[in-house]
Amino acid sequence: MTAEKIQKALEEAGITESITCPQAFSIAEKAGASRVEVGKYCTVNRIKIRGCQLGCFK
Repeated sequence: MTAEKIQKALEEAGITESITCPQAFSIAEKAGASRVEVGKYCTVNRIKIRGCQLGCFK
């Protein structure tokens, strides 16, 4: 269920290939997911997180 919410939030934001760290934080909040869940979703779906802050995403 969370993955579906993350996917929907990313689609609504028009994000398909890469995302900035602040955008990922916003997506996590909008989807009601943790930042780690968003990071894992992006990794699995090959969405590159760039401009990462403090190593929150890997």
